[in-house]
Amino acid sequence: MRKSLMTLTVAATVSIGSLFGGYSLKTEAASGSLKEQQRQIENKQSDVAKGINEKNEEISRLQNQQDDAEKQIEKLGLAIADTSDKITEKTNKIAETKAQIVKLNGEIAILQDRIKKRNELLKDRARNYQENGGVVNYLDVLMGSQNFSDFVDRANAVASLIEADRGIVEQHERDKAEVEKKTDQVKSDLASLQKMVSGLQTLKQKLNGQVDEQNRLVASLEKQQHEAENEKLGMEEESSILAAQKVAVQQAIQLEQQKAAQRAAAEAAAKKAAEEAARKAAEAAAAARSHHSSSNSASSSESSDPAPAAPVASAPVASAPISSGAFTKPTIGVLTSGFGGRWGRMHFGIDFGNSAPNVPVFAAADGVVIKSYLSSSYGNCILISHYIDGQQYTTLYAHLQARLVNGGSVSKGQQIGIMGNTGDSTGKHLHFELHRGEWNAAKSNAINPVGIVPI
Repeated sequence: MRKSLMTLTVAATVSIGSLFGGYSLKTEAASGSLKEQQRQIENKQSDVAKGINEKNEEISRLQNQQDDAEKQIEKLGLAIADTSDKITEKTNKIAETKAQIVKLNGEIAILQDRIKKRNELLKDRARNYQENGGVVNYLDVLMGSQNFSDFVDRANAVASLIEADRGIVEQHERDKAEVEKKTDQVKSDLASLQKMVSGLQTLKQKLNGQVDEQNRLVASLEKQQHEAENEKLGMEEESSILAAQKVAVQQAIQLEQQKAAQRAAAEAAAKKAAEEAARKAAEAAAAARSHHSSSNSASSSESSDPAPAAPVASAPVASAPISSGAFTKPTIGVLTSGFGGRWGRMHFGIDFGNSAPNVPVFAAADGVVIKSYLSSSYGNCILISHYIDGQQYTTLYAHLQARLVNGGSVSKGQQIGIMGNTGDSTGKHLHFELHRGEWNAAKSNAINPVGIVPI
């Protein structure tokens, strides 16, 4: 029986040594894994820095294109202004020409009235000629002269009448030609002006169309620039988080080293206690054998005194977590949106809602704060790096009303913020993400927290 006790004691001592030796190996593996993650983060930082430079070049190119388009718009604006001035000038000229047409119409009316009256006079003459024999009447007038002087007077009178008739006819033709000429000239001028105005208006429409096209180009370039700037901001945010993750990983390594030192100290203390217990057990066994050999005269019928009870070690008292397991629920509330497709895009986390005031948000597990900052999309946001059972995780807490930690290590269940509605948010809630590995802008390491984190 005593031999069995010694065997178990020695075996326990060896087992304890093997156990703590396993912790040492696990620590080395953890440190190696974290260092490999640092290397990956550095590579990712290099890629992001290259992407930021490319976005800067793209933004510069888009700005130059906008400047060129705006200069073209300015030139087109000057051309449109010049065309508008010409249209105004020609339109005024058209108005003047139309006024001339009105005036000419008045003159034409007067001329037409004169022509009408002359036509009536000529008709009367012709009618008189027909009734009185026409030219014969002039011969009668001449032949009826009393003397030569009277003949001359009558001849002059007849000549005057004939000349007057000829003058009326010639004036009639001139007036008609003048009216026709003025009418044709004014109509030609008006048509020319109207054609010019039509051409200028067509040119103006074309120029306005070019301005619209350039404005659409500028709007498109501004949109592309805005998108490029947002992408650049996203890359800069990712770069900042990657840099913070690198620091957090270093802190995690230091924490692992501290834990390793603590485990080593605990291993040494346990080993020393086991060795001391084994030594005492061996001494007790030797003393018992010596006492047994010197007590041969003792009656075999006597009962030995019962062995004293072994002392019971008290279990360490730990602070009670909010939830059991590696992770705890990150807040108080109900699940309002799950992980997966939502509104035509991927939702890389889960949402908790709670309308109560000052709803606390907790660290889901022990870890190191990567970054606590205000994001344009996440709002008030906190990222924490965790190392659990040889696996690195990252948790993200977004849209907070307030952030209560800025860095350093946090413990599971520690309040780190207050639920809110900041950033790209449609209502008060906690957006919670879980990543197996580091966080990145592509969310390629995001996993569904349901089943891993208590809900």
